[in-house]
Amino acid sequence: METKNSFSRRTLIKSSIFGIMAASIPNVLFSNSFTEIENGIAEPLFHRYPSIDDEIVNEVVSVSHFNLDRVKELVTPRPELARATWDWAFGDWETALGAASHVGRRDIANFLMEHGARPDIFTFAMLGNYEIVKAMIESMPGIESIAGPHGISLLRHAKAGLRSNYGITLSEKQKADSDALIAYLEQLGTADGKEKDIEMTEEEKQKYLGDYRYGEGENEGFTVKINMRKNLSLGKLGKSGGALYQKSPNVFSYNGTPSIEVHFTLEDDQVVSLSIVEPELTLKAVKG
Repeated sequence: METKNSFSRRTLIKSSIFGIMAASIPNVLFSNSFTEIENGIAEPLFHRYPSIDDEIVNEVVSVSHFNLDRVKELVTPRPELARATWDWAFGDWETALGAASHVGRRDIANFLMEHGARPDIFTFAMLGNYEIVKAMIESMPGIESIAGPHGISLLRHAKAGLRSNYGITLSEKQKADSDALIAYLEQLGTADGKEKDIEMTEEEKQKYLGDYRYGEGENEGFTVKINMRKNLSLGKLGKSGGALYQKSPNVFSYNGTPSIEVHFTLEDDQVVSLSIVEPELTLKAVKG
């Protein structure tokens, strides 16, 4: 039953944040300014309010890979979401603009920048801004070897900018600019760093696949799959995740995060567990 003291998240958001912070909790609950119920629904505040809800941040970054219409729906009323940043796992940080950049979505990238997203060298590379990228590299030699989200190189971002899908048609100048930048980056020889990855046969990869649990909770575990690039990948239970690259037998790096290793334990040539090795944590998960 609704009461005069009920309030919703939407009601609070419509009110000034400074007014909320200046008031005590009892004042917030009983003030007439916060008793309005919108559509008769009372919702709890996000546990880190006034930080923006994690689900919203995650969605903005996710859809910035492929869905311009949804990006517009989310960002237009809240332009600050154009700068949304998400940690996919183990510190694999990605911004909404970073997502659009590594898949070559010029339309989404331009929309995000129009609403306040901050471009970086990866965005300029995807857009084929030869002079800007060259100037940045010349002013800070070696910057071209730094990887972007998911360990994706600067050269791969530049090549992504030549994609002509999703209804995007590039002008001859855009193509020429991207071609010039790609040639420059290839000539440097340091703009396409790749993770060390000991080659495995498809049969060898099969023994790693499956679910691994470190607790009894619904989400307390990992799933190892093969992704669309034919790499092993590690995600939360039942979900896809970041790529695994074999750096030594049964020891893998995770998707461009240098401090993380994934160790697999074998018995009689069968994988029985994995361990996530972080600087201050080792977490074992048992297969089965």
